[in-house]
Amino acid sequence: MKKNFEVISVLLDFYGDMLTEKQQSFIEYYYNHDLSLSEIADNEGITRQGVRDAIKRAEAQLFEMETRLGLAKRFEEVRKGLGEILECAEIINDSNMRTGLSRDINEAVVRIKLVVQSLGKE
Repeated sequence: MKKNFEVISVLLDFYGDMLTEKQQSFIEYYYNHDLSLSEIADNEGITRQGVRDAIKRAEAQLFEMETRLGLAKRFEEVRKGLGEILECAEIINDSNMRTGLSRDINEAVVRIKLVVQSLGKE
């Protein structure tokens, strides 16, 4: 089985609580603790195939939830958007500094940066 650490990690952050405890623990062992299917099977007292099937089902559920809800995709879009807003605020601030320093513009830039920071907290 090919491990897709980055994608599964993000999906687990959003949807992990929707999996069964068994699925969560198998995914945790496999992705976060880097245990092999055989090692998980030995620890849990089931077959390697049983572990593989449980992980595959859990992965499929995570992808299905993302397809239906799109929370991870939306989160990434918002994160990128906040980065662009911050870049624009910097451009406005730089222009303001070069062209006469309007106090209103400076205060607006500071407020924009504070909002971006508060929304960008994870």
